[in-house]
Amino acid sequence: MLGIDYGDRYVGFAECDDSEILAYPLRSVKVRSMREAVDVAARIAAEGGARLIVIGLPLMPDGAEGDRAGKTRAFGRVLERVAGLPVEYSDERLTTVQAEEYLAENGIKKRDMKKYTDAASAQIILADYITTKKLRKGD
Repeated sequence: MLGIDYGDRYVGFAECDDSEILAYPLRSVKVRSMREAVDVAARIAAEGGARLIVIGLPLMPDGAEGDRAGKTRAFGRVLERVAGLPVEYSDERLTTVQAEEYLAENGIKKRDMKKYTDAASAQIILADYITTKKLRKGD
């Protein structure tokens, strides 16, 4: 699986092992457009042999979808066609905060955080998706 934290300027990527136990960050990529983000994501998915793409869905505090969620779903629809892979969404509320806290606890300085935050957020999105999937199955 490929996990994605999609943003207008930066896109974070994470993968998981074949057993779907451990998610780990890959990298963050600076992009200039949604089309560039789609192309980069499709390439990373192909290189990693992904069979599923999980995109973080930025919901409002009350769980509603706003403009940002609409942009993210549009990105997901295009990526699904270009990559030829199924796309699913996972609630990404507070993942950036969690990622920044984790990075700070591990000695990353505030000025260096942006280059790691999006990939760490993608890791959290993917890990949450894996956990939720297992809970639904009763594992």
